[in-house]
Amino acid sequence: MTSQQFKNLVDIGQIKREPGEQKEFDGLLQSGRTRLKDSRMDALSLESRFDLAYNAAHALSLAALRWHGYRSENRYIVFQCLQHTIGVGPEAWRVLAHCHNLRNRGEYEGLLEVNERLVVDLIRAAEAVLA
Repeated sequence: MTSQQFKNLVDIGQIKREPGEQKEFDGLLQSGRTRLKDSRMDALSLESRFDLAYNAAHALSLAALRWHGYRSENRYIVFQCLQHTIGVGPEAWRVLAHCHNLRNRGEYEGLLEVNERLVVDLIRAAEAVLA
């Protein structure tokens, strides 16, 4: 992401400038790795695997944004910034954006409808962020 793109997001209040700390970055990476690993456990329900993969992707995506010295309280923005922070293509961040919407429906309306294919796609997207 160019400095101007970051500045534009700061100007409209979508992200804020905040110097990163190595300890926070390392913690986000560890959290993402652990959750991603656990999301691959077939013994868990699809809903649990979805939750773990989604939160892994968010932790890893936030780590990428923090690495650049920015923070956002908006999960969706953290995912949208991926193409600029670490060069992840639309095939990954679109899956993450879709899963964000599904996660919100589950959290706020109690309607979490996931299937095996979606969970596999979400895990792959999180793996792309980790890579």
